[in-house]
Amino acid sequence: MTYPRAFSHVGISVTDLEQAVEFYTQTFGWYVIMPPTEIVSDDSAIGIMCDDVFGEGWERFKIAHLATSDKVGIEIFEFRNAEKRENNFEYWKSGFFHISVQDPDIEGLAAKIVANGGKQRMPIREYYPGEKPYRMVYCEDPFGNLIEIYSHSYELTYSAGAYQK
Repeated sequence: MTYPRAFSHVGISVTDLEQAVEFYTQTFGWYVIMPPTEIVSDDSAIGIMCDDVFGEGWERFKIAHLATSDKVGIEIFEFRNAEKRENNFEYWKSGFFHISVQDPDIEGLAAKIVANGGKQRMPIREYYPGEKPYRMVYCEDPFGNLIEIYSHSYELTYSAGAYQK
């Protein structure tokens, strides 16, 4: 029988690991469960696992692990020769393209993202104008990774039929 699995973590790639840890801890209040650490290609268990994932020649990277209040992990990577993508929002291409957080104070969190080096991509929008207070906005971290903010839970927002007329 298929049953719903719990979400464990999300991995984010950045160009400056220490700056990213500071951004996510200061902006979202997430806490560090493993501080920035360098991983090198060798015959250790983690070295072998990384060979399996990244293939030969990755040499080294830095990684930190954060956690949210609801026990979701945020795994942040800084790879050797890391580059910020010119266009990090190629929504028409397959793959993951954002993470989402919930905060009833969307304005405050969006302002905090901007104050800490990120940006707000759009105005705050209502799903049900004049009917229900469910709102959302897309922002970016300082590295161009997209962050969506919801005012209410995912279940409340979509169970009410957000796209139905």
